[in-house]
Amino acid sequence: MSLEFAINDPAYSIFATLSFQSGLILLLAAIEDYLVGDPWGWLHPVQIMGWLIQNYTNLALKFCLLGWQRRFAGVLLGLLLIIGSGFSGWLIVQVCHWVHPGLSLIMEIILLASCFAGKSLRIAVQHVLDSLEDNDLPQARSRLSLYVGRDTQNLSQPEILRALLETVAENAVDGVTAPLFWAIVGSFTPIDAVPWALAYKAASTLDSMVGYLREPYVDLGWFSAQLEDRLTWIPCRLTVLTLSLFSGNPAQVWAICRRDGVKDPSPNSGWSEAAYAGILKVQLGGKNTYQGVVKEKPLLGDALTTISVAEINRALTLTRNCFLAWLAIALSIHGQFLLFT
Repeated sequence: MSLEFAINDPAYSIFATLSFQSGLILLLAAIEDYLVGDPWGWLHPVQIMGWLIQNYTNLALKFCLLGWQRRFAGVLLGLLLIIGSGFSGWLIVQVCHWVHPGLSLIMEIILLASCFAGKSLRIAVQHVLDSLEDNDLPQARSRLSLYVGRDTQNLSQPEILRALLETVAENAVDGVTAPLFWAIVGSFTPIDAVPWALAYKAASTLDSMVGYLREPYVDLGWFSAQLEDRLTWIPCRLTVLTLSLFSGNPAQVWAICRRDGVKDPSPNSGWSEAAYAGILKVQLGGKNTYQGVVKEKPLLGDALTTISVAEINRALTLTRNCFLAWLAIALSIHGQFLLFT
């Protein structure tokens, strides 16, 4: 089939129209997340996922006593929630389209925007920084405890700043670029972006709730942790590559990631944190306390400068620029189909 014949084919025109709509949904969802974020008091998909995970986990831990039983229950949990979340998103959009096509467009934008955590991350960080600016260390510790798993009651200001930067570096992938990556992948498929993004969000939520290497989650959360690692591997490396290009010295940043990223037990968070540490010329990792137990995390990067509010804000800007770069690439690809119609 010649190119001229293909672009004059009515089927191609339909495909181009759908591609334009997919690109438009990506753009509007990104704008909504940047301007609105997650409206306070609204039911969020992650809340529903969390409720389902918690109740399923309680039942599994009660009735599944042997290791293999909990592993089977964990596999079932992971598959049901991930596939179910994607299917639920697709079904909601289809029902809305049956009511009115405009309603389905609005619902797709809202659901997709809920998968991006760009503004939520900025608000959470600023929440803690405001307390530090007011010299209210107890309040800063209390607010930080809402967003990190480590014990915060005895943290000094430099330790709070390190915790914030590590949170930005880790969540840049899990909460921002990885959901966008899978949304972009989905936007080039017949089922579109929402089911893919919601499915990844389910995998990420599972990992954060049951993907621990401690009891009673070792067997129950094994499948979810392994699956999330693999789903995040490609977007994490692409994020590191993009950030290293922004740094102006990609070879050095990549070298730091290869040197230090592999030290972390996680195949992804170590790389993302090492990338931010290399770009900002700071050192992350070190001693953290979890439920009273001291844990030494690997040191990432070189301590050429101290962590300050400026570095944290720069990290947030880097995350935003990475998101925008990927979005621009996706939109340009979608736009190419319109040039031939």
